Amino acid sequence: MIRASGLTLRRGTKVLLNATEFVVNPGERVGIVGKNGAGKSTLFALLQGQLDADAGTLTLPAAWRIASVEQEIGHTERPAREFVIDGDTHLRALQAERAETADHDGHRIAELESALIEAGAWSAPSRAEQLLAGLGFTPDQWMQPVNSFSGGWQMRLALARALMAPSELLLLDEPTNHLDLDAMLWLEKWLSAYQGTVLLISHDTEFLDAVARVILHFDHGKLVRYKGGYEDFLTQRAERLRQARIAIDRQSRETARLKSFIDRFKAKATKAKQAQSRVKALARMETLAPLHAESGIDIRLPEPGSMPDPLLILDDVGTGYRAPDGTIRTVLSGVNLMVRGGARIGVLGVNGAGKSTLIKTIAHIIEPLQGSVRASRGLEIGYFAQHQLDMLDPSATALLHLARIAPEAREQELRNYLGGFGFSGDTVTSPIAPMSGGEKARLALALIVWQKPNLLLLDEPSNHLDVETREALATALAEFPGSVLLVSHDRHLLRTTVDTFWIVADGKVSEFDGDLEDYREWLAVRLASARSEAREEAQTRAEQNGTTVSVDRKAQRRQEAEERQRLSILRKPLEKKLTAVEQAMAKTSERLKTLDASIADPDLYADDRRDERLLILGEHGELSKKQAELEEQWLSLQEELEALN
Repeated sequence: MIRASGLTLRRGTKVLLNATEFVVNPGERVGIVGKNGAGKSTLFALLQGQLDADAGTLTLPAAWRIASVEQEIGHTERPAREFVIDGDTHLRALQAERAETADHDGHRIAELESALIEAGAWSAPSRAEQLLAGLGFTPDQWMQPVNSFSGGWQMRLALARALMAPSELLLLDEPTNHLDLDAMLWLEKWLSAYQGTVLLISHDTEFLDAVARVILHFDHGKLVRYKGGYEDFLTQRAERLRQARIAIDRQSRETARLKSFIDRFKAKATKAKQAQSRVKALARMETLAPLHAESGIDIRLPEPGSMPDPLLILDDVGTGYRAPDGTIRTVLSGVNLMVRGGARIGVLGVNGAGKSTLIKTIAHIIEPLQGSVRASRGLEIGYFAQHQLDMLDPSATALLHLARIAPEAREQELRNYLGGFGFSGDTVTSPIAPMSGGEKARLALALIVWQKPNLLLLDEPSNHLDVETREALATALAEFPGSVLLVSHDRHLLRTTVDTFWIVADGKVSEFDGDLEDYREWLAVRLASARSEAREEAQTRAEQNGTTVSVDRKAQRRQEAEERQRLSILRKPLEKKLTAVEQAMAKTSERLKTLDASIADPDLYADDRRDERLLILGEHGELSKKQAELEEQWLSLQEELEALN
């Protein structure tokens, strides 16, 4: 197990941990949570022996192998698959020794061959390919050089390399930052099957809930252990704060009582001895330090000055890039969509599908290759993307950044505004160079919304933000009266801030009729379909080459199971709609029976009931029409289900 005893850890003059104790048992999946700068990554460095504790001890089994994600890959032309296999350093060492061993040394060759079999040498390529496929790499990318991939995809390769390494302890520091939703779901499943111990730093609360079974919380120089996932941690933490407040209130009352007794009787001889004992009791009483909930950030997004409706219309838009050689690469085509005033839209799609390209086209960062983006008069766009962090002036302060775009504003007004984004005191007037990525992201967002946009285009705004800031951003976006287009892999942020979804896939953008659970099923169907197509292509190639295709019964059963799952996923929304239609038909039919009875009543046709009669006949006509439409829907849904069956 991992055990800390009296552990003290400093970074410069800042105390991160002060004489703390904690235990992590073998096989546990532990989420490490705390504000940015609390010391989470420093703890990982300590576990890997990259730095020493300032006091106390941190021990773990000597035989444990530790795997972690490298933050710097370097410039390498190594093929992606081989780079991933390199993560298994033991296997690579055996392979290197086997290649160098002379052919006449039969005894050593036999030992090495046995060791290679035990190390899984022959299955290593397929295991690496499974990791690459799960993290979103297509087969044609598996042998491409590492340096041909963008920074985000290189981090995926680094993650695959860490997962490839045999280990008893896996350290993951923000592993989802560069993953889209399908890769994130795959990683959740992979970690559930991992046999070792996992320590996970993440600000994605849904990912933590899915993976972690224990939470270690950085809390004022201590690491406090909570049982369960992130939601359980929040509940237990709130109760701990409540109990602490009760204990402090009780102690305050007892302290006041003792002081009152001492003050009243310490001068009287008959009571002096008792008063002295109260003095000793007061001195022995340990002062309970109040447990404070970490001071949150209260982000307030200014209300737009106007709200046209619609804000913009995309009319047969095609968009992409012009390569250095002059050739045009079309990423999206035939986009016909509208952004209404007050719309809250989440943009879904795998990495590389064109989500950022779409957002840049709407923001006029890139011009459409065809069609038009028609903006309404009064449209004010606020565009946030990760590259804007690099555009900040590292030598300037937060206050100076804001003053540059608002020269007419008073300094106190600027300070008050920045305070809402977590910048106060010395942080307002300090250069931003040493700031964390989360702090720079907050500043970039503050600069964007100062202009009071009525359309926010947010491309992964929560990357680098800690949990508290993510919650503040989610609350601010939920209260923002303007329109929002949000690209994010943070499911909690999407659930709490958007109402509808667009989906980017296969070079198209369309409205998605469903929620995140429906999107998960949509991804599963696409994956099953892609696998089926790949098998069919392989079989076709084999037949064209004149080879016999052997039938793998296990693979066939797996394929049949996947097909059943695919059909089940397709049936689910149809069955859901069918149930809703049947319920509506039953309700309408019941009301029609009541109206039929009223229409059959001769008294309804009396002169004094003319208005009532017209209302009943009108409602009957409307409901009869609605019932006919429902019956048509019911028949159509039944036909679709029969076609699937």
